[in-house]
Amino acid sequence: MIPLWLKLAYTLFVAIIVAVYATKYSRSNFLWFSDIALLATVPALWFESPFLASMVAVGILLPEILWNLSYFGQLLTGKRVSGLADYMFDARRPLYLRALSLFHVILPPLLVWMVARLGYEPAAWIAQTALAWVVLPMCFWLTDPALNVNWVFGFGNKQQKLMSPLAYLGLLMVGFPVLIYLPTHLLLRSLFG
Repeated sequence: MIPLWLKLAYTLFVAIIVAVYATKYSRSNFLWFSDIALLATVPALWFESPFLASMVAVGILLPEILWNLSYFGQLLTGKRVSGLADYMFDARRPLYLRALSLFHVILPPLLVWMVARLGYEPAAWIAQTALAWVVLPMCFWLTDPALNVNWVFGFGNKQQKLMSPLAYLGLLMVGFPVLIYLPTHLLLRSLFG
């Protein structure tokens, strides 16, 4: 169902990104949900798994759309839309490193195409929620707060000060499934279920 050339090209692309990111960033960078999705799409392609494709799509479609709006909005207008893609305009980062982050542009349409082709697995949003409930505490306990992986210390670049850090983490663990995963699940189920 999925062409071999696409499987090979995507796998090579991910291998290059992983090799570069492993030398340029800390290991905690791979805990970002977008990076997890990037990696999980490899077995989803090779096994032609509707479950994995659906799970990854539920997890990142809305945040990736916001990333793309932020990136292209700032690229075309020069005005900041959100802080998600700010690093793409940071001249201190090498151009090739920023170019690799364009996987954020490729991944959403690829996942929608995969789900359309393979079908949507309704259990995906439960599985993605379970994954988030493992990844978010890992980010909280194991990563540098300055990196703010998956926004476990506050939305954007700033640490939140409105509530205790653990209360904020709990709120995030409810917020991701309810505000991001569930609406995406409902949309994908209605389109491809």
